[in-house]
Amino acid sequence: MKSINLYEKLALFDSHWDPHVVASYNDNDIMVVKFKGEFPFHKHDTTDDFFLVLEGRVTMDFDDHDPVTFGPGELVVVPKGVVHRPRANAEVKVLLIEPKGEPNTGDSGETPAPKPHI
Repeated sequence: MKSINLYEKLALFDSHWDPHVVASYNDNDIMVVKFKGEFPFHKHDTTDDFFLVLEGRVTMDFDDHDPVTFGPGELVVVPKGVVHRPRANAEVKVLLIEPKGEPNTGDSGETPAPKPHI
């Protein structure tokens, strides 16, 4: 048991849309990631998607309702089966929680990130 400094972990990489696992609990991965630009629209059929902004602002686009923009200290949970796309004009730092092995790309057809442990 130890504390984990999320900002120190985020300083270890520069890539975007490339989540890195910093801890695990109850078969879930806790990850940090940097966003910039647009991710493809996708959905996760069997799990919700958790996004907590640490720095910057993210807009979450949906195919069936208005987008939601959120910033530091704010989170959005996208229910399973809901088509969504995160996007950010400038670099954003985000904490994600997903079940272990869940591809970050959902059903988009894109190659999932490897999610290395740091």
